[in-house]
Order: sequence, then structure tokens, then C-alpha cells
Amino acid sequence: MFSERIVKSLAGGSAIRAMFEQGNILKAKYGEDNVYDFALGNPDPEPPETVIDDIRALAGKPGIHKYMPNAGFENVRSSIAEQLCAGSGVPYTKDSILMVAGAAAGLCIVMEALLDPGDEVIVIAPFFGEYRPYVTNFGGKIVPVPALAGTFEPDVPAIERAVTGKTKAIIINSPNNPSGAVYSEEVLRRLADALDSAEKRTGNTVYVVSDEPYSKIVYDGVRVPCADAIFKNSIIVNSFSKSLALPGERIGYAAVNPRIENADVLMDAMIYCARTLGFVNAPGIFQEIAARHMDDAAGLDAYRARRDALYGILIDAGYECTLPKGAFYLFPGSPVEDDVEFCKKALEHNIVAVGGTSFGYPGYFRLAYCVSMKTIRDSAPAFRSLMEEIREKKRKNP
Repeated sequence: MFSERIVKSLAGGSAIRAMFEQGNILKAKYGEDNVYDFALGNPDPEPPETVIDDIRALAGKPGIHKYMPNAGFENVRSSIAEQLCAGSGVPYTKDSILMVAGAAAGLCIVMEALLDPGDEVIVIAPFFGEYRPYVTNFGGKIVPVPALAGTFEPDVPAIERAVTGKTKAIIINSPNNPSGAVYSEEVLRRLADALDSAEKRTGNTVYVVSDEPYSKIVYDGVRVPCADAIFKNSIIVNSFSKSLALPGERIGYAAVNPRIENADVLMDAMIYCARTLGFVNAPGIFQEIAARHMDDAAGLDAYRARRDALYGILIDAGYECTLPKGAFYLFPGSPVEDDVEFCKKALEHNIVAVGGTSFGYPGYFRLAYCVSMKTIRDSAPAFRSLMEEIREKKRKNP
């Protein structure tokens, strides 16, 4: 009596949310201070005070709580277009911008507007697991292509080989969830050349959907290349959940590159899909917040300190891990072959992590370090004892 497709999907579910629930069970049993929960990318810092002040001021602005054009307030879209143009040189206008209820909504809108049944969407593993339903909900097929081990940069030749006559899009996510990798401009330009070659081979356009919620969370002088300047057929999807620590407010935007052939038709299709999917308008107050705080980043210094602290704990305990350049995740190698079993063993030490299998990249596990520094520091003995237990088991059972 229910949708068979959805009921079958429940079996896979969200590994991130499942481990989050396991963490809550452990906290209820042992106390929150005795559980080291790194499952969920839920920003620990509060939004900047300037954002809070603007929320208070905007709450009384006449008209802000009413319906607006489905694409969003015109002044907001104009402001975002100007700021994007200044950064990339791409000639956006307000008619290139759709305000959306977070990046998840934006990605769903883009996928529905692009896909026909049977179309393929390439994703670079490791990838955010929810990309699967974002694609399959609209009849598409997801095609994972593993990134290069160690750097987690795109394997350009493998991606070119994966393009077929049914390929409609590729999703790139840099800074990447879960690896923290930031794709270099050189690699992205090689990818652009590869896609051009593949398009000539197949006769089809491949749209590049750049999922960028972590674009402001980067470290050590790293710069995130502008995907829209590199890929002509690009659609940028961004949110302020991470950059402004506003995940509960669901606000973001989708920007259609005006160089796309029939870009106006794509925009009209996305606006239609936003409405018919139920995202009639993005939240009014937070549209204004987004435009005013596009270049702000909440908690960047805190994230850098927490990254370095947790990375140091892992390395000292004997784990192998690449230092991430962005986002707020570590993606260490699992010390046992089965990363799902490793995460179950970690729970016995009150460590809550998510296996790399759920990100399409087995043999690793994800730790979200957007938690308190106390949680990170207190976790050190648990990570050591977990590794010691695994090493002892390997000695006894070589």
C-alpha cells in the first residue's frame, strides 16, 4: 500500500543519521561527556553576531514575510549575481539566480529540471550519500567514479571513460564531504577538457553541477577555484548552512551559468520544479541574510584548531589520514578492511564515526570535527585504546 521504491530505499537509509542515533543511545547510557560523537556535520559554532543582529532587524521589515517571486526577492538575486560575477567574471544577472531552501533542495530542483528517465549522473567517490536519492528520485542513474587515493582528487581519465551517450551531468563537491579535499584548478581544467572530448564523442552536453556548501571553509591559504569560470555548462548550488552556521534555516541559491545554451529555459524549468516540489519560496528573512553575508565564514579559526587537534590525535594513535584542506571532516583509512565493522567496534569505545562505504569509498571512515574541542581532546584515550585492541587482535590472528 506504500511506495515500493521508497520502502526499498529505507533499507539503505542514511548511514550518517543512523550513526547519529547510535550516538544518542550511547549518550543516554553513559552521559554526553563520555561519548565522542563525530557522526553529523552539524556546526558547533553559533552564527556570527552580525548575522544575529540582522535577523532581529529584518524580522520587522515590511513585506519580508509575504510571498515573493518564486525565484526569490529581486534585490537579493541581483546582489548575489553581482558578487558571483565579481568572483568568477561570469556575467550573472538576477535572472540567473534561484533562491532555494538549502543546497539539498537546490540539488533536487536541478536534477528534476535536467533528468529524463535513464539519464546518468557521474559522482566522484567519496561523495555525500544523499546524492543517490537526489538522482534516482527523478529517474536518473548514479555512476560513481572513485577519486585518486591519498589526494581524493578526481581521476580525470576514469571520468572521461565513464561518460556515455546517457550521461546528463556530473556532480562535483569541493571542498569535499567527506574527504575535505579541495580540487585544484589544474585538475578541474583537465576535467573540463576531458568533458569537452567526451561530449564530442557522444554528441551530448554534460552539465557540471557544483555543490559548494563548504566553499568558505578552507585552510592554510588554499583557494577554491571558481567552477563556473572553468565549466561553461555549469550550475552552482550553494547554501549558508555551513558557512554561517545556519543548517536549521535552510537557505541557499542555485546559479545557472548564462553561457549555457538556452539558459533561460533551464532557469524557467528550475523555478517550475522548485514550485512543484513544494519549495514555493525560500525563507524571506534568510534570503536577505544570504545576500548580506555571502563572504562571511563562521568559526573558521575554531575549525582549523579542531582539525589540527583531531588529526594529531589520530596520527599519534597510529591511524593513517590525509590532512584536509577544507570542510570540517577527516577521512582516515580504516585499520580493518571492513569500515562498517570498524565503526561498530568504535562504538564499543564510545566513538561515533561513519564508514566510508556509505560515501561510496570503502576502507575509510569519516569524522566530523565541527564539535567542541573538549570532545576532541577527551576522545584521545578512546582512539588509542581502539587502535591497540585492533593491533592486538591482528597479532593473535595474523
